[in-house]
Amino acid sequence: MFNKILIANRGEIACRIIRSCRARGIRTVAVVSSADRHAPHARLADEVYEIGAAPPRESYLDIGRIIAAAKATGAQAVHPGYGFLSENAEFAEACVAAGLVFIGPPAEAIRLMGNKAEAKRRMREAGVPCIPGYDGTDQSDATLIREAEKIGLPLMIKAAAGGGGRGMRRVTDFAELPAALASARSEAQSAFGSGELILEYALTAPRHVEVQVFADTQGNVIHLGERDCSIQRRHQKVIEEAPSPAVDPGLRARMGEAAVRAAKAIGYVGAGTIEFLLAEGDFVFMEMNTRLQVEHPVTELVTGLDLVDLQLRVAAGEPLPLGQDDVRLDGHAIEARLYAENPDAGFIPQTGTLLRWQVPAGVRVDAGVDSGTEITSHYDPLLAKIIAHGKTREEARQKLVAALRDTTALGVTTNKAFLAGCLEHPEFTARRATTDFIAAHFAPQADADPRSELLAAAALVLAQKSAARLPQPELAFWRSSGAATTHFTLGLGTRAVSLRLTSLGNNRFEAAVGEVRNEIELIDATGDAWRIAFAGLHLAVRHAFDAEGRLHLEVDGVQAVITDLTMQPAQSRESASSSGRLTPPMNGRVVAVLAEAGARVKRGQGLIVLESMKMEHTLAAPCDGVLAELTCAVGEQVAPGKLLARVEAA
Repeated sequence: MFNKILIANRGEIACRIIRSCRARGIRTVAVVSSADRHAPHARLADEVYEIGAAPPRESYLDIGRIIAAAKATGAQAVHPGYGFLSENAEFAEACVAAGLVFIGPPAEAIRLMGNKAEAKRRMREAGVPCIPGYDGTDQSDATLIREAEKIGLPLMIKAAAGGGGRGMRRVTDFAELPAALASARSEAQSAFGSGELILEYALTAPRHVEVQVFADTQGNVIHLGERDCSIQRRHQKVIEEAPSPAVDPGLRARMGEAAVRAAKAIGYVGAGTIEFLLAEGDFVFMEMNTRLQVEHPVTELVTGLDLVDLQLRVAAGEPLPLGQDDVRLDGHAIEARLYAENPDAGFIPQTGTLLRWQVPAGVRVDAGVDSGTEITSHYDPLLAKIIAHGKTREEARQKLVAALRDTTALGVTTNKAFLAGCLEHPEFTARRATTDFIAAHFAPQADADPRSELLAAAALVLAQKSAARLPQPELAFWRSSGAATTHFTLGLGTRAVSLRLTSLGNNRFEAAVGEVRNEIELIDATGDAWRIAFAGLHLAVRHAFDAEGRLHLEVDGVQAVITDLTMQPAQSRESASSSGRLTPPMNGRVVAVLAEAGARVKRGQGLIVLESMKMEHTLAAPCDGVLAELTCAVGEQVAPGKLLARVEAA
């Protein structure tokens, strides 16, 4: 077994690998970019080696720097985690050439499965059922369009060289096909360095079910059951569970046998995942991930195995310590991925400082952040994975919902309330959720009126903050004429809401917005975790103030960022969309400008493409008109609020 390994990754997966290594007494080396010098994985590791600037191409994706770090620190092996270089055959070869053990499959297996076209050809040869489609070498638009017409609609376009939803487009009208091909090819080229595409018939409302396989260097291959990963946004998973509620023992045996056959067909070694689509009781091969999966904890909780420890054993040349008959599934596990993103704005990634971070007890939390962590545009917006295990699916589900409510993440907008909503949705509880679950059942609430309890709690927090500055805080809500009424103007996004807060004595207040009045009572104001009674219902209130004085507030799981505008002069709050101004919704890099200044544009026409947190986001014209201003260029780093373009309405 190894004495020291280098972890070529960051965030929660680096922390996760360190835990398994520490249990075996293996020393770990963390590599860090300039943005991660104080990150949790750097604090947990035995040694830290700086490898470059914040952009991944200058640090975590630089093969030469990582190999140099391993050599300089005397590491014997390299664990790539997931993402970054984990499925890069050249990196695996470079490790071996440098005398290092790559904790993963052989480079040839990575190369074979890294190209979806080649993977499908090999799987067909191995007798694994595949989705009908086109995976040929002729990549001309004419050929792709002709083959698409043969396949029929709906159609899925995929990047042959990668995954994670990048370079993927669903087409339901052949008129959309040329633009979808161009968009998918561009994103694939940017993300993976290859614009090669494959086409597949898009199954209607399938389930995404994957099988965990493990293989050693002695030729032993087993599977560890399946995971259901059907709940996805932007073709990326957000909730996973094991076992799948749609798989019975007979189907599990058939899928497991196909997965093992697939792994053997390519001489696989280590941890891997065969991903299937399941529809009408049968399954077809989609792709293979030649690495440890983000969602591996649900498999660990139902099997009782440490998959990272198994990776270490296999990489050290040991045989698998168990056979297929030794694999047992105990209970049910569900994982929710907590992201810094805004579900009401198309799941756009969010940046900022995590002001307050607190995790719940009684469940497993794999996290790579802490209070004070800066969430930048350079890396994936995943904050943590929260995983619950129970004797039954319902027990695991209830535990996970409670755990999400007890998780505190203030400072950046997160998908916490969205995750809880998914887990509580009747389709999920009834075991019927498929890959179209979010599209079918989630409606963005960006224009919804702010909830009364949120506004009341915000006014109460701001009033208490002002009172704390006074010599006698207890007199803040009283005047010589009796109870005082304090007027507030609260800014939420582009909205400005007027509110009146009147003291009723004994920590009780009346909060009024227009003619709507509600009573609110401050039950406990200990630290930053308060409890209030609103219309008789007790609610948890968590809050923090950022460096600009904005209030980051969460009431009963609902989050908001609130600016106190009470003392500011009245000003226009016309939204960027109505004024024709295009500004970036997040920090990012301009990767494409799709129109020239002076061009006539149509509402919804893509004008600028931004890259942030490994995803591309297209900013569209807010109205019909003329592109009057264009103030950005390809390659430019931009931040929220910067004017990128302006469209004058026709």
